[in-house]
Amino acid sequence: MASLAIARKHHLLSSLFHGFRCRSLRSHRTITTGRLSFSTSTSTSPADTEIPVSRTKVLETFKEEFEIGSRLITLETGKIARFANGAVTLSMDDTTVLSTVCSAKGDVVRDFLPLTVDYQEKQFAQGVIPGTYMRREGAPKERELLCGRLIDRPIRPLFPAGFYHEVQVMASVLSSDGKQDPDVMAANATSAALMLSDIPWDGPIGMIRVGRIDGHLVVNPSMDELNLSDLNLVYACTRDKTMMIDVQAHEISEKDLQAAFRFAHPQAVKFIEPQLKLAAKAGKQKKEYKLSLVSERTMDKIRNLTEANIEAIFTDPSYGKFERGEALDKIGQDVKGILEEEGDEESLKVLSKTVDTVRKQVVRKRIITEGFRLDGRRLDDVRPLYCEAGNLPGLHGSALFSRGDTQVLCTVTLGAPGDAQRLNSVVGPPTKRFMLHYSFPPYCINEVGKRTGLNRREVGHGTLAEKALLAVLPPELDFPYTVRINSEVMGSDGSTSMATVSGGSLALMDAGIPLRDHVAGLSVGLVTEVDSSTGNVVQYRILTDILGLEDHLGDIDFKIAGTRNGITAIQLDIKPAGIPLDIICESLEPAYKGRLQILEHMEQEINAARNRDGRNSPRLVTLKYSNDDLRRLIGPLGALKMKIEEETGARMSVSDGTLTIVANNQSVMERVQEKVDLIIGRAIEVGGVYKGIVTSIKEYGAFVEFNGGQHGLLHVSELSHEPVSRISDVISVGQQLSLMCIGQDLHGNIKLSLKATLPQKTKKVDVVEGSINLSKQKPDSCTPGKDSPTQQENPNFSVKDSTQDTDTSTKLNSSYSSMSPIVIRSAVECDEEEKSAGLSSSLENNSSPKPQRAPKSKSSKKPKTSKSLTNSSDSGLLSPKKAQIAKPVLTEKREYDGDNYTNSESDEEHESKVEGPVDAKKLKLGVKVTAKILQVRAHGLVLDLGGGIKGMYRFQSGGKREFEVGNEVQAQCISFTCKGIPVMSIIQDD
Repeated sequence: MASLAIARKHHLLSSLFHGFRCRSLRSHRTITTGRLSFSTSTSTSPADTEIPVSRTKVLETFKEEFEIGSRLITLETGKIARFANGAVTLSMDDTTVLSTVCSAKGDVVRDFLPLTVDYQEKQFAQGVIPGTYMRREGAPKERELLCGRLIDRPIRPLFPAGFYHEVQVMASVLSSDGKQDPDVMAANATSAALMLSDIPWDGPIGMIRVGRIDGHLVVNPSMDELNLSDLNLVYACTRDKTMMIDVQAHEISEKDLQAAFRFAHPQAVKFIEPQLKLAAKAGKQKKEYKLSLVSERTMDKIRNLTEANIEAIFTDPSYGKFERGEALDKIGQDVKGILEEEGDEESLKVLSKTVDTVRKQVVRKRIITEGFRLDGRRLDDVRPLYCEAGNLPGLHGSALFSRGDTQVLCTVTLGAPGDAQRLNSVVGPPTKRFMLHYSFPPYCINEVGKRTGLNRREVGHGTLAEKALLAVLPPELDFPYTVRINSEVMGSDGSTSMATVSGGSLALMDAGIPLRDHVAGLSVGLVTEVDSSTGNVVQYRILTDILGLEDHLGDIDFKIAGTRNGITAIQLDIKPAGIPLDIICESLEPAYKGRLQILEHMEQEINAARNRDGRNSPRLVTLKYSNDDLRRLIGPLGALKMKIEEETGARMSVSDGTLTIVANNQSVMERVQEKVDLIIGRAIEVGGVYKGIVTSIKEYGAFVEFNGGQHGLLHVSELSHEPVSRISDVISVGQQLSLMCIGQDLHGNIKLSLKATLPQKTKKVDVVEGSINLSKQKPDSCTPGKDSPTQQENPNFSVKDSTQDTDTSTKLNSSYSSMSPIVIRSAVECDEEEKSAGLSSSLENNSSPKPQRAPKSKSSKKPKTSKSLTNSSDSGLLSPKKAQIAKPVLTEKREYDGDNYTNSESDEEHESKVEGPVDAKKLKLGVKVTAKILQVRAHGLVLDLGGGIKGMYRFQSGGKREFEVGNEVQAQCISFTCKGIPVMSIIQDD
C-alpha cells in the first residue's frame, strides 16, 4: 500500500510539472518597446523544451564623450534611474556622479519656486564602511550642504518666471578616486539631467574649476594640484553670461582675477554642446506647466494704488529698516481693505507679490535715473563703521563690528591640535584646524523663531568668511593651535557674512594670533535696465555696501573679501538669467575702494596681534616622548589622560611621538606638566630639579620615585645643610619633594640632593666663657687657614652679637662664622661625655702618627664606595674610630630601641650588640655582631654577618693586617652603601 501511494504521488507531480511547462512554453513572446526589448530563442531542441530559457533585457543607453583640459569626460543616460524625469551620470577618470531631477505633479498655489537640491557622498563611494554606531550615513554634513548650494545657485535663475512647481534635484557620488572634487561634476550632471527632463528650464550651463600654479592657470586641477595652487575658482555660465562665481585665493590681485574669469568662461562653455547633443538624442519634450503670472490689469490697478505712497517712503532717508518696513506693510493693508470692499478676489491672491514688484520698480528706477539710494547715500558710499576689539576680556579673543545697522559679535577660542574637526569627505584633508561658525538668531531681525540643526544659509555664510580668513593665518608649524571663531549676528541689515569677516579678523588679532594682515569684506550690488525685446542690458548702476532691501530688490549679491594686497574670497549670486562678464569685472574696483575704507578703521582699533603673555592667556606646549611613554600617560582606555584633563581643565592630544598640551593659563599648564613629569618623566640631567615621592626610608637615607618611575637615593647627608639625626624628622614616606640630581655612583644609581635646592643659612654666634676656643687649635680641613679671606680682608675682625640661631646656646669663635654649622659643647660637657662613653683610652690609641696609604692594586676592580666615614684621611674625612671619638661632641646622642633610634642622655646604649642570628631588621647603625671572614681582597674583606647577610670592610690607609678566611672578628655597622650593603668596622681588642 505504501509503494502504491508513493507511485501515485510521483505520477501527480509529473503531470503538474508537464502541464506547467506546456503553458509556459506557449506564453513566450518577443517584446520590443522603444528603449526596452526582450528576446527569446525559438529553437525546438529537446534540451530547450525541458528547461525554460530566461529572457535578456537590453538597455538602450546614450553617451557623449568629450575632453576638457587633459581629462576625458563622459555623459551617459538610459542605464540607471530610468524612472526619474531626468537622470545623467558624469564620469571623469574613476570618479562617477549620478544626478536626477523630478517635478511634482500637482498645481499648488505659491509665490516662489520650491527648488530643493540634495547632494550626498556615501562612504561606499570610496570603499569605506561608515564609522557611526549604526554603520549608516546620518544627517547631511557641511560639505554636502555646501555642494548642494553650489548646484542650486546657477540653476535657480534659469527657471521661467511664474514656474512655482516643486522641483527636486538629487546628486549622488557613486565612486570616487579622491583625485577629482565631485562638486563641479555634479553641477554639470544636474544641468544635463534638466535638459533631458520635461521641466521648463532655460539651460544648459557649464561649470569649471580653475587653479593657478606658479602663475599658470590650470583647468580641472586635481586635489594634489589644488594644494599647490593659490587660486580655487569655480565659474558657472551660459554661452554668453555669467551665472555664478565662487573663489578662494591667497591675496590675488583684481587684475589677475579678471584674467582668471575670462580664461574660465570659454572652458566652461565646452560643457554646453555635449549636453545639447545628449538632449537631442534622449531628451523629453518640454511639458506645458501652468505659470503663476500676474495679469496686466491687476498689475496696473495695484500700481496705481501703491506707487505714490511707496515712492514717498523710499525717498525719505530718515526711515530706518523697521520703520520703513512698517510703513510698507501699512500700505499693503490699506490696499487689501480696498480690494476686499470691491470683492476683487483675483487681485487679493497676488497682492503681496504685486506690491513687492511695485516696490522693486520704484527703487530701481530711482537708482538708475537719480543715482540715490534708500538711505540717501551715494552709490559708492560705505555706511558708518564701529570697531571694538577685546570687548569680552575673559575670552581668548573677541571683537564687535558694526557697519550701519549690521552688527556681529565674533569670539575666538583656541584649542589643541586634537580639537580639529574631523572630515569624512571623499576628497580633501581628513581634519580642519580652523573653523568659523556663523549663527543667525531670530532676534537679529526682531522675529520669533526656534533654533534647529544645520542651516544651509548659515553654513554657506560661515564657510565664505572662513575661506576669507584662512589665507592670512600663520602656518601650522608656527602656530599649531586649533582655532574656532563663533560669529553671532546681533543685527542684520545687509551682508552679515562680510561683517563676520571683519569682526573675525579683529578677534583673531585680539587673541594674539599673528595674522599677516587684516581682512575686510563688503557686498556690491547691481541694478540693471534690460531691453525686453533683446534681453541686453541698457543701463546699470553698481552699488557699494548694499542694504538688505537693496539686496532683495537688486540683481546680484557680489560678496568680496580681501586685504590691502589682494582678494581672498568671493561669492557671486545672480537673480536674473545671467550678467555680462564685463559688468562683473567692473564691480571689482568699487569693492576695492570700499574695502580700503573698512581696513583703515580696523587698523585704527588694532593693527597687530595683541601680546598674550599674561598668566590668564592660553598656553600650548608640544613635547616629544616615545610611544611607550605616551601609552603609559594615556592609561587603559584613556582613563589616566581623561583624569588629568578633568582635574586640571587642560586638553591633551597625542600623536605619533608627540604630546600637545593646551591650558587656559600658565598656572594650569604648570600643574599639567607636573603630573605628566610624574607619570612619564623627562631626560635626567645633572643639576636638573625634579619632583618625586618618597617611597621608603632607611637609616642611611631615603629612596625616591621621580621622573615617571625612576628611582634615586637621597642620602642622609643631602637632606639639609643642618646635621640630621633622624631622617623621619625631616621627611616621611609619601611626601613630595623637589630634588636636584647631583650625579651617579659607580653602579649608575642616581644620587639626589634636597639641600641643593634649599638656601644655605649662615649662622653667627659669639664665644662665651667656658666654651672651647677653637681658634687656638691646629687648623684642619674644617678650620679656615691663615689665608682665610675673612681675616685678610678685615684684619680688625670683631664679633657682634647675633640672635639668628636660637636653637642652641653654644658660642663659636669669629673665625668659624663661615663654617658649616656644627654643635660645640663646653669643656665640662665634653669631659662628662668622654667619661660616660669611655673614650679616654680611645683618644690615647689614636694619638699615634697616621700610617701611610698603601699602594692600590692595578689588577683589582675599583670597589663601590659611599659617602660615609670609611673614606681615607686624605679626603678630609675621619676614620671610623675617629668618628666614634668625635661623635659625642659633634652629634646628638641616640638610643636604639630595637626599631628606631631615640635621643638619650648617654651614648652607651647606641652601640648595642645583637645576640643570636642577625636579620635585616636588627642590623642598624652602631650594632655590633660577630662576623666571619668569607673573602680577603686587595682593598678589604667580605664578611658573613649571619642570617644570609653579607657586609664589607675596607682596609684603612696603611692599616692592612693579616686576615684569614674563616676567622671570626667583632664588627660594628657604621654605614650602608646606596645598594643597602652594610659597611662594617673591625673592633680592636682592648
